[in-house]
Amino acid sequence: MKVLLTGGAGFIGRPVLAQLVAGGHDVTVFDSLRADVHDQPPAVQNLVVADVRDADAVTAALAGVDVVVHLAAKVGLGVDLNDIDDYVSSNSLGTAVLLRQMGRLRIEHLVYASSMVVYGEGRYECARHGRVAPGPRRIEDLAQGDFEPPCPYCGEFLQPGLVDEDACPDPRNAYAASKLTGEHLASAWARETGGRVAALRFHNVYGPGMPRNTPYAGVAALFRSSLERGEPPQVFEDGRQRRDFVHVRDVASAVAAAAVADHPQVAAYNVGSGTVHTIGELAAELSRAYGGPAPVITGRFRLGDVRHITASSDRIKAELGWKPSYDLAAGIASTVSEPQS
Repeated sequence: MKVLLTGGAGFIGRPVLAQLVAGGHDVTVFDSLRADVHDQPPAVQNLVVADVRDADAVTAALAGVDVVVHLAAKVGLGVDLNDIDDYVSSNSLGTAVLLRQMGRLRIEHLVYASSMVVYGEGRYECARHGRVAPGPRRIEDLAQGDFEPPCPYCGEFLQPGLVDEDACPDPRNAYAASKLTGEHLASAWARETGGRVAALRFHNVYGPGMPRNTPYAGVAALFRSSLERGEPPQVFEDGRQRRDFVHVRDVASAVAAAAVADHPQVAAYNVGSGTVHTIGELAAELSRAYGGPAPVITGRFRLGDVRHITASSDRIKAELGWKPSYDLAAGIASTVSEPQS
């Protein structure tokens, strides 16, 4: 099978490339090598250096392709409105250009890298009102250390749970909005062309090769960078924010499974480890693994963050036969022991 892998030179892209090649597929990597992601050009075979918004370059790269894996995106929190047009252009317009050219060439299968951020806050239950959606976070509450979202009806604190793919999306920053727009565009493309799309909603990805000191670095990478400088990880809020941390190789195996699967025409899948950890626990695990100073709970906050978001990955396990291989301890051990980017 011939695969076009956009964003294939990145943190997630390189393990996806390795998985696809190991599966016997012919892979062309398409990557713009953005300066805010790549300090130096990576050693990647069959690399086309171009922007996914360049229709001519996309058309040339799509020649003879059977399936497209679309990872290319500007990522990050997207809380600065100075970046909002770049998120829309890089992510939404880039996806639209790719889909248009796929339609013209009658390429019928897309695996789209989405994100947990499309949900906004995760699933919550109120003891009195059942399943409810919390309202937007308020600066005055966060400044007072009131981090847990209250029930919008009675004001009592809510119990977080696992969010599934049928939850109503609620993107709360520019990046999240752009990823959800990509899902909607891909869904429209599938219905208009008869193609198929699998949108994989990655949860918090970590592992060897995490970018450092860039807007693309997630919380695990930021903690690691602090420890490598001999400094304690700086944990925002009270450290009790719940997340699902999934190893990059598990993400890669999920992508590879979706690329060959006979999934429904328009399918969304959570890709998580299935185990809930707090951000404070992640920081403590990294500190132990590096033999560094204990994390510092700062009480600081970002309005664009969400309090709790953890996944149910039952659907991808049932429909694609995928399952994660790494628990947090093993994943952290590989992150510490293997070469980093």
